[in-house]
Amino acid sequence: MMRAVAMIIFPGVQALDVSGPLDVFAEANAYIADGEGYRVTLIGPQREPFRASNGMLLAPDLTYEEAGTGFDMVLVAGGPELPVSAPDPRLVDCLNRIVGTAARYGSVCTGAFALGHAGLLAGRLVTTHWQNAPALARMFPDANVDFDRIYIRDGALLTSAGVTAGIDLALAIVSEDHGSKVALAVAKRLVVVAQRQGGQSQFSPYIAAPTEEGSPIAKVYAHVMAHLRDRLSVADLAGQAGMSARNFARAFVQQVQATPAEFVEQARVDAARNLLEGSDLALKAIAFECGFGNVQRMRIVFTKRLGVTPNQYRASFRRSQA
Repeated sequence: MMRAVAMIIFPGVQALDVSGPLDVFAEANAYIADGEGYRVTLIGPQREPFRASNGMLLAPDLTYEEAGTGFDMVLVAGGPELPVSAPDPRLVDCLNRIVGTAARYGSVCTGAFALGHAGLLAGRLVTTHWQNAPALARMFPDANVDFDRIYIRDGALLTSAGVTAGIDLALAIVSEDHGSKVALAVAKRLVVVAQRQGGQSQFSPYIAAPTEEGSPIAKVYAHVMAHLRDRLSVADLAGQAGMSARNFARAFVQQVQATPAEFVEQARVDAARNLLEGSDLALKAIAFECGFGNVQRMRIVFTKRLGVTPNQYRASFRRSQA
């Protein structure tokens, strides 16, 4: 039986939020028996083409008013304006109307804001792009917003982090529906390095560094990256910033949206991930190089942050390259 998927879009939508999951579903159809794949319907404010945020023209199959019930899954894409501007009321009405009979519904990236305006996040565990997660938590305080996860399933509700995480979410859906072998085949076809675990962190110190070179926080970033083996206490980092420990901790949280300890731990996880992916070093050596001290401590941190052990992470990555 074909699974009917509704993708709700709008002018200024993030094109990759739409095309990423749709490409996963389209490629999956090549590995699934006829009549058991995915049939995607684009739903927008009008049938005439309109432009995505990158200028690409998109043409909906149905308008918000034309869309009826009967979809197995409903996803709403994100867009740069959603965190600051309420979505079209017709979009919200459509979303509320068609999710009622869907077995699964959710969002890609900032599409979570549309779900919030539709009252669909109350009491639910959700995620979105890490840069927009604080705004989502402030705007919808009855939601439990996870700032870090790549994608989350809370019952029928599916939410994903920024942009390319929509591909991870779609691959997880394919895996759930048709098994991991099909999902892996699709990932390889799309030249996706690996299907990331839903619990894996979306925050990376390597992409979130301060833009002000030479600032105290930027100096701390650079010091941490160069001295992962060291103890790296708050007092040590405060010394690098030329600040008292109390003032440094407060300033760091304000600028980075994470405590110094959380940042150091994530930097170590990212460094260990790189070594697990690209080297044959023993776990003991990786734990030492990345400042965990021992394999047991590294295993505890990996399980907490990524939902998998270092061995499981390495094995999953190697399978995706096979």
